[in-house]
Amino acid sequence: MKKYELIVIGTGPAGEKAAVKAAYFGRKVAIIEKEAHFGGAEVITGTIPSKTLKETALYFSGKYEKGLFGIDRDLHREASMEDFMFRKNYVSDSVETEIKENLKRHGVDIYQGIASFEDPHTIKVSGATEELIYGDFIIVATGSYPYHPPTIPFDGVKVHDSDSILKIKRFPKSLCVVGAGVIGCEYATIFSTMGTEVYLVNDKQKILSQIDQEVSEDLVSQMESSGVRILFNTSIEKMSAPKNDQEMISITLNNKETIEVDMFLYAAGRSGSVKALNSEKIGLKLGKRETIEVNDQYQTNIPHIYAVGDVIGFPSLASTSMDQGRVAVAYIFNMEDIKHLPTYLPYGIYTVPEVSMVGITEEEAKEKGISYCTGKARYSDMARGKIMGAKAGFLKLVFNKEDLVIRGVHIIGHIASELVHYGVTLVEDKRTLYYVIGQVFNYPTLHDLYKYAAYDGLSTIAGHRVKP
Repeated sequence: MKKYELIVIGTGPAGEKAAVKAAYFGRKVAIIEKEAHFGGAEVITGTIPSKTLKETALYFSGKYEKGLFGIDRDLHREASMEDFMFRKNYVSDSVETEIKENLKRHGVDIYQGIASFEDPHTIKVSGATEELIYGDFIIVATGSYPYHPPTIPFDGVKVHDSDSILKIKRFPKSLCVVGAGVIGCEYATIFSTMGTEVYLVNDKQKILSQIDQEVSEDLVSQMESSGVRILFNTSIEKMSAPKNDQEMISITLNNKETIEVDMFLYAAGRSGSVKALNSEKIGLKLGKRETIEVNDQYQTNIPHIYAVGDVIGFPSLASTSMDQGRVAVAYIFNMEDIKHLPTYLPYGIYTVPEVSMVGITEEEAKEKGISYCTGKARYSDMARGKIMGAKAGFLKLVFNKEDLVIRGVHIIGHIASELVHYGVTLVEDKRTLYYVIGQVFNYPTLHDLYKYAAYDGLSTIAGHRVKP
């Protein structure tokens, strides 16, 4: 039996970064992957594929004026599903190749097969052959899978989850999306941009409850103007199981309205991928939706076993998962480089338009009794925004009224997920409006949004005594 200082289960962003970091510092490391492709949801079913589809949809819809990906846009033909899937597969394949090369470059032993616990230190790998390996420490980074309610007749052809929707062979003429969380909103806007008639069924009055309400309302307005019909406070009562690809799906809502659509996407929740681990055999403690319970160091109830990434639940972001893996390794091997994630993390939602945020929302400021004000700047008022032809989008600052310290940054619009990173440093370092005003940015750029939002914030407290 081969022995390792660390065994990592899963090659997604959390697992890969954990394995590579440990190997970089001279540890003997093995990594196990059950799928034919490496990279987990980052490469196969989530981050990279869906974001590539979004960019491709924007390109072919004409919202990018110039050739994208180094080629000129052919204005004489419509995009086919093959165009969309070719680009998705090309990007995913290139990222997967880099992951494999990165693991090999660092000397990580790679095992292909299903991992399960034989005992707390021994992993059985069931692949082409069956093999037992021993780990002083083990990191579980097995990710998650879409939740399947028993009432939904999933078939992977007409009725989809967020994994199978990436394998469709044709554009749906119409699509019903259930779930107005991140995944549901992203796919609703992507398919709407492609020209699909989209219904978004949401059992609440607000979409994306974790974001600032003003941003949420603006996103709703832009989604509806692009053709997405959002059905608030609504749920599905029953739906027909399609007999063939030509048959429409009939959906009856709880308000007794009936809609007929070409395809259906259920995007309301995911569960931790732990079924194959045989976790009950070793007493590994699980939480809700089959997630693994961990402490602040990502340590499970079994001291030498850690868990990171989507398998531990929220926030289930590739960006945080990567650093969770690195932090776990730091604790395992007593490294001093990174022992915790930053206090404030950027949150990006790749809808059309993008939404990104860091820090507290205006609603949270009210709930906490913070004496606050806001400042806002619109894309359409910025020189770069005018050049781009931006008609919507804004940046909003939430700051303390007394000392002008910025507590939250909220952006909706083009490349919001890029622009937010400057906001992270402002919130993390407790910078003031005066600090932002005193900075010099390239001109014209969208970073001017920060400066003009700061000026707008100052104008809202005119007449109040403030500390520079």
